[in-house]
Amino acid sequence: MVLTGRVGLVTGAGSGIGRASAVMMAAHGIKVIVGDISTSDGERVCSEIAASGGEAMFKRVDVANIDDVQELIDFAVNTYGGLDFAHNNAGVFGKLALLHEVSLEDWVRELSIDLTGVFLCMKAELSYMVRRGVGSIVNTASTAGLKAAPLSAAYTAAKHGVVGLTRSAALDYADKGIRINAIAPGMIETPLNLSMPKEEFDTYKRMMPMLRPGTPEEIASAVLFLLSDDSSFTTGAVLEIDGGFMQASRQ
Repeated sequence: MVLTGRVGLVTGAGSGIGRASAVMMAAHGIKVIVGDISTSDGERVCSEIAASGGEAMFKRVDVANIDDVQELIDFAVNTYGGLDFAHNNAGVFGKLALLHEVSLEDWVRELSIDLTGVFLCMKAELSYMVRRGVGSIVNTASTAGLKAAPLSAAYTAAKHGVVGLTRSAALDYADKGIRINAIAPGMIETPLNLSMPKEEFDTYKRMMPMLRPGTPEEIASAVLFLLSDDSSFTTGAVLEIDGGFMQASRQ
């Protein structure tokens, strides 16, 4: 897996899966644009990468804002001279609630970040990649993009949308030198998940056939594989990285 000198960006890179993805990219010689809405989190990740001998630059981005997204892509190209890889990972998880209790404000926020944000990022990334005739994109979906998550109508709808968007775009750009795939993580030890009450977290763990959550680094390894030429004949795939959760649910 020779990736040295190539350029990649990660959104939602300030923590969790995004942070692990950015750190692992840099460890493999990729010049990384760390995109996050939190300046302090993003700059901390860049410092961590630099301390390990990698190369990264931070750019604040609100993925629901089309101008912010275009500035992110322009920043990557102007800073490092191109864009080979993109991991569209930024997302939020709203409050658990029955559908009729979900406010329009909460619905719009989740869809704007979790789905429209991926669309805006892909739109800007693809506009650049098409001109070069090469590129690889990975979108973060979820097992909630493959089956319903209870009390999470907006999140489930958004992640199903990410899966559909990935598959549709992969078909449209397969003959243009651009591969587009998605990951569908299950329960992962992200700061968000670790902040939930222990009893709730333990309940989710018991639902996992492996009886443990995954780590952000396990997800990042899969992202790197899908971005790299090691998966050169793979596009439109949605890779389940869930400790067997989806397989168990199919039985």
